Amino acid sequence: MADKLRIAIAAGGTAGHINPALALAEELRDRGHEVTFYGRPSKLEGTLVPAAGFDLVPVEVTGFDRSRPWTALTSLYRVWSAKRALGKLFRAQGAPDVACGFGAYVEVPLLGWCKDAHVPYLLHEQNSVPGLANKMMAAHAERVCISVPAAREVFARADKPELVVLTGNPVRRSVIAGSRGAGREALDIPADATLLLVFGGSLGARTLNEGMAALKERLLAVDGLYVVQSTGKGGYDAAAEALALTEDQARRWRLLPYIDNMGDVLASADLVLSRAGASSIAEIAALGVPSVLVPYPFATADHQTTNARYLTDAGAAVLFTDEEVSGEAFAEKLLTLVTDAQERGAMRERARGLAQDRAAVKLADELEAVARA
Repeated sequence: MADKLRIAIAAGGTAGHINPALALAEELRDRGHEVTFYGRPSKLEGTLVPAAGFDLVPVEVTGFDRSRPWTALTSLYRVWSAKRALGKLFRAQGAPDVACGFGAYVEVPLLGWCKDAHVPYLLHEQNSVPGLANKMMAAHAERVCISVPAAREVFARADKPELVVLTGNPVRRSVIAGSRGAGREALDIPADATLLLVFGGSLGARTLNEGMAALKERLLAVDGLYVVQSTGKGGYDAAAEALALTEDQARRWRLLPYIDNMGDVLASADLVLSRAGASSIAEIAALGVPSVLVPYPFATADHQTTNARYLTDAGAAVLFTDEEVSGEAFAEKLLTLVTDAQERGAMRERARGLAQDRAAVKLADELEAVARA
């Protein structure tokens, strides 16, 4: 086995930053390396990181509000203070051999210290439209690893062609290891049924919920079709009222506020209808599930549409806008896909061809290479 490395990871704020970082950390831990996270205990990383069995070193920073420029002063002071505290910690306990930032503002003091101390670091960008923190820290990164090709042009440098590497977006093993059989058993859905899975991310999607209600009778008329619809916790009551499922209909249409065992449920699906957040795209691709994608129309710089192109350009998904969900073209395509196993099979093979399930391995390889260069 390769020599053991001390690896620092900065990720925080949202599951979209933290879960890919945890997927990388799982791969690195299996390779025998020591992994430590740096983040804000009061945020989501304060729950997810310790639950996954990794240490979290507190780093207290805040972003700034562009509409209130004076908040930049407080933000800069906290970055400076956090960077100084990290320097003191590393002098006492030993410095990392390499670091990796996942785009949240909490990475700035760690990677700033690495730059000054000549410790190599990588960045990972989950979205097609990179965030401010990664753009700030890219100048001194040894590698910028991207999830989709559309992010390349933001970071590409003629003097350093090896800088940008397409690794994909790491997906946690609990998702990749999802079992079709376990998912079907948990949902009490027959093994030979066709399963349409609908979800809009952790907060749900009102447009998808309303579109499904409008198509209820046509979907339930398809023999052997089951629907699992995750509404988001805030949308469950409205979706239940709109669907008004009878007891008999509810046997084939499972309405849930949230899905905990996403790996098994996604593995059990024959077709997915979803928003196009970076994590959703990564998980759908990793498990090779054919998909119909409806990007959130108010995402920054319309990045969900660009995210979706990763799958649609490969022929693994079809894309509709939010406005099109109420139209006949959307209805006809969704009904065609739930009845056409051959077309779904071709889409599944194209999704698998993206090798998204190996993203954590590729990112870990890049990190080891940089550390030992």
